[in-house]
Amino acid sequence: MTLYIIGLGLNDQKDITVKGLAALKSCAKVYLENYTSLLQCKAEDLAKFYDKKITLADRDRSEQGAERIVTEAKDDDIAFLVIGDPFSATTHIELFKLAREKNIPVQIINNASVLTAVGITGLQLYKFGKTTSIPFLDDFPQLETPYNVIKKNQDLHTLCLLDIKQDRQRFMTVSQALAVLEDIETRKQEHLIHDELLVVGCARLGSENPVIKTGKLKDIKQFDFGEPPHCLIIPGKLHFSEEEMLELWN
Repeated sequence: MTLYIIGLGLNDQKDITVKGLAALKSCAKVYLENYTSLLQCKAEDLAKFYDKKITLADRDRSEQGAERIVTEAKDDDIAFLVIGDPFSATTHIELFKLAREKNIPVQIINNASVLTAVGITGLQLYKFGKTTSIPFLDDFPQLETPYNVIKKNQDLHTLCLLDIKQDRQRFMTVSQALAVLEDIETRKQEHLIHDELLVVGCARLGSENPVIKTGKLKDIKQFDFGEPPHCLIIPGKLHFSEEEMLELWN
């Protein structure tokens, strides 16, 4: 029997690949990870389209319950659905490793990820440095990591993934992310984050109605990007072709 780790893409139930759908149809049980990102549809939409019962897997079920999921794959084909691409979120690597350690066959079925979807901005993908996450400060009041990553990337672009708390239906906005960076700047006083800084805000990349806006930080933090998920890019040194593309989103 096999554990299938299947990427769903970024938008809705129709973004699954033909290969992924065929594999899912063969499975006795289907899990949907429910904490690393957000689709533009409900789990019920997936269940109806795939004609399968969907079991939601929050962080505890996916991480602490990984043993159970892998054990089930000893006797049946099991699908574990991941929003975006299976390994864009490193947490799912542990599920893969556990299955391999227990000699359970694993098949990875890839799909679109925010890591590549940001290409629509016109920023060249190979010029992105280390990606970072920005959590809510009430969980990490002395947070400095995203600030330090932006600083270390120097001339490279920095993709900032924004906090998602599915259990509380709380999703960080571009404006809130910028406020977090400004708070860190207030503590560090290194003049890395300031009102005139060029930033790119994005919402619902990969969907039918993405929003992309570029401009000075002081202007972007006032912009309403609408429904989640959002992400933020701090551009590094720009090629003239990148400058021309960013003008489209000004």
